[in-house]
Amino acid sequence: MLAKIAELDAEQAKAVAGGGERYVERHHARGKLTPRERIELLVDEGSAFLELSPLAGWGSDFTVGASVVTGIGVVEGVECLVIAHDPTVKGGASNPWTLKKIFRANQVAEENGLPTISLVESGGADLPTQKEIFIPGGRLFRDLTRASARKEPTIALVFGNSTAGGAYVPGMSDYTVMVREQAKVFLGGPPLVKMATGEESDDESLGGAEMHARTSGLADYLAEDERDAIRIGRRIVARLNWRKASAPAGFATGAARLPQPAGKAGSRLVEEVPLGTVSKPAGGAGYVEPDADPDGLLDLVPADLKEPFDPREVIARVVDGVSATNGVAFDEFKPLYGTSLVTGWARIHGRPVGILANAQGVLFSEEAQKATQFVQLANQTDTPLLFLHNTTGYMVGQEYEQGGIIKHGAMMINAISNSTVPHLTVVMGASYGAGNYGMNGRAFDPRFLFTWPSAKSAVMGPAQLAGVMSIVARAAAEAKGKDYDEAGDAAMREFVEASIEEQSLPFFLSGMVYDDGVIDPRDTRTVLGICLSVIENKPIVGTDRFGVFRP
Repeated sequence: MLAKIAELDAEQAKAVAGGGERYVERHHARGKLTPRERIELLVDEGSAFLELSPLAGWGSDFTVGASVVTGIGVVEGVECLVIAHDPTVKGGASNPWTLKKIFRANQVAEENGLPTISLVESGGADLPTQKEIFIPGGRLFRDLTRASARKEPTIALVFGNSTAGGAYVPGMSDYTVMVREQAKVFLGGPPLVKMATGEESDDESLGGAEMHARTSGLADYLAEDERDAIRIGRRIVARLNWRKASAPAGFATGAARLPQPAGKAGSRLVEEVPLGTVSKPAGGAGYVEPDADPDGLLDLVPADLKEPFDPREVIARVVDGVSATNGVAFDEFKPLYGTSLVTGWARIHGRPVGILANAQGVLFSEEAQKATQFVQLANQTDTPLLFLHNTTGYMVGQEYEQGGIIKHGAMMINAISNSTVPHLTVVMGASYGAGNYGMNGRAFDPRFLFTWPSAKSAVMGPAQLAGVMSIVARAAAEAKGKDYDEAGDAAMREFVEASIEEQSLPFFLSGMVYDDGVIDPRDTRTVLGICLSVIENKPIVGTDRFGVFRP
């Protein structure tokens, strides 16, 4: 696992590096800050910033990170969605992966009721890929205006260019701050205006910050420099009168910091800072740290995912430990029935959660029926659900088909699809076939989904998929009365296994924005603590309405 984490560190370093040392130095020479430096000044001192989709674009022709930084940070005690363009990467131009990453960030803001802060400095669309950007890109503006309509404030801090379609980001935000002599916001720059109308103009008179503050009225605040813009942005958030919509009994509704052990260097999400977004229980009831050392998570997942591991050992290192008020750390539900799926109740940073975790990998009819009941119970008590993946899918074979595995699996997916309490997902190991769906994979819109470096997701395992293709090809040859090419078959199986193995790896899937990030297993508790706090910005209400459960 440490070797995999080292690989993760190297890939995430590419995103942090942005356009590279040369372009970062050029940016600094102009008196400007990088996007992460701006975020560091924006969020409350000593609080964590939960970065989302840091590996977006991995494996593509574009820079890892997709020229934008997105994530959740605490600003003046308020959890906010932050979107920061990276001007060191092609001037902050948006490519197709930039759009996917921002779309996902906007979805997080909508589902969790978060204010959005845009740190704007972008050259607009990456013109060579405009055909993949222009049509879907309008959704960015739609999302901004709909957020405002939902009374989820949108704030734009403009540090540099915001041209063409990008000009509508400050234009459609509720609050706009522009930096004097740096911000330039216009639909068409001087060259385009010259070509279109013959008019001679300069940047400042056409779209400068002072013009917009004094003449057009687009700028609500005129900042003297970048730090002043960030100061103004923080004051705007402080005046939002923000209150969380939902919090467990005994919790305050405002965000407050709780102590968290310092992290370690590298890919660790928390590095010598406390957890920044978990609300403090009223009366200081607090919580206790896990009964087992989280560092033990490094040893739990076997290198070969065919070897089972006990998810209870993971749970013991993630949930709150035993306390006088909490009783046992994990109350297991139906422990003797459907034993390849572990279900039960726990708390994480003082917050109640229902957990579904795969034990032996395969889901049988008993596990599916157990999960269905458990999901219904969680909705009855308005309790968020946490799914811990290590599944090869639902069991196949004559006995199991005759026993109703399809209808029982469908029952489980029905319950999860229609459940209205927030879902959180962590892919620890295998996540294959319909097991990915049943355990609330990306297609089922969990509020947040993170993967460990050990994770793999695909329609089935590489060897199984290659084997199925071989069997089908062999049968086709026999049906035509032809001899089967054994050497070709071996080459095909080798190629398919290698391809599926690569496409099932976490970096590949994270690059496609199929998760919210690959994380160090030791950070799981911290990440989940932040997510459980974030979801409280909207009411947590379960449902009693599900689709038809086939008997």
